[in-house]
Amino acid sequence: MSEESLGVAAANELFAQGQEQIGRVIAGQKEVIAQALLTMLCGGHALIEGVPGVAKTLAVKTLARFLGLEFRRVSGTPDMMPADILGTSVFSPKTGEFSFHKGPVFTQFLLTDEINRMPPRTQAALLESMEERQVTADGERHVLDDFFTVFATQNPVEFEGTYPLPEAQLDRFLLKIKMEYPDVAEERLVLERHHAVGLGNGSGAGLAETAIEAVPFELLAAARREVRAVRVEPAIFDYLLAVVRRTRAWPTIALGASPRASTGLLLVAKAFAAREQRDFVIPDDVKEAALPVLRHRLVLRPEAELEGLDTDRVVRDVLAATQVPK
Repeated sequence: MSEESLGVAAANELFAQGQEQIGRVIAGQKEVIAQALLTMLCGGHALIEGVPGVAKTLAVKTLARFLGLEFRRVSGTPDMMPADILGTSVFSPKTGEFSFHKGPVFTQFLLTDEINRMPPRTQAALLESMEERQVTADGERHVLDDFFTVFATQNPVEFEGTYPLPEAQLDRFLLKIKMEYPDVAEERLVLERHHAVGLGNGSGAGLAETAIEAVPFELLAAARREVRAVRVEPAIFDYLLAVVRRTRAWPTIALGASPRASTGLLLVAKAFAAREQRDFVIPDDVKEAALPVLRHRLVLRPEAELEGLDTDRVVRDVLAATQVPK
């Protein structure tokens, strides 16, 4: 078996194990789990948006356990300072020198709960680490782990005491994953699981201790290699660029997708292909990737928002208007 085909098998096995193991804790939400795994395969970062109580935090913590990566968590508050995330220099009376004490960003898997509760200065502190996987403190460069990943959560309906993420920050997130309410069968399963672990207050504390098997690190590394090895034909490049560039001239869009969005869309489309055990990208992969990759990068015109349009609807319209290669 060739290394490339092994990579296809590794990606498929990662998705299968992820759905099974994470599904022991999280009822339903299969697409959320799949997109979270896609984020890890692509080496990107994800913003998870959902109303309170749909298990956003529990899903991310369970994903970290499944991947077996070093995990740290910070909770956003209006008084949080950049040093609370990055670290700070501390003076030692014994040595008479300053030494840098690393903050929670120095990990492999960082969960930033309620990121939009952090003030803008603290949000901006994550820009360098998310883009370049490094932290510069007191003129000294500190390199982060190759697997450094940020998963952030936010509540879409709460505005008091929050600071909406600026476009530059949103563009650093490879995907924006929407976590919806579970359906009837899934919510019943939630009740049964809470009952089984003796919880009656809606807490996920007991569920978070559910035994799951961590994926071998070699499998994650092989699946990542596969994503980068997926073939892309010239016609797919043209189609992808047509979709992205059309957003920049679309009448209801004030700010279209950036070149970073183009590269993100390409990488996620390759991951979707690997998920389907293909070592080549087809137009449907680009369509599947378009919503989670583009929905948070577009700024609609005020009149479009007054008409009730949202970015998901506009992305679908752009896809429908773009000719698909044969």
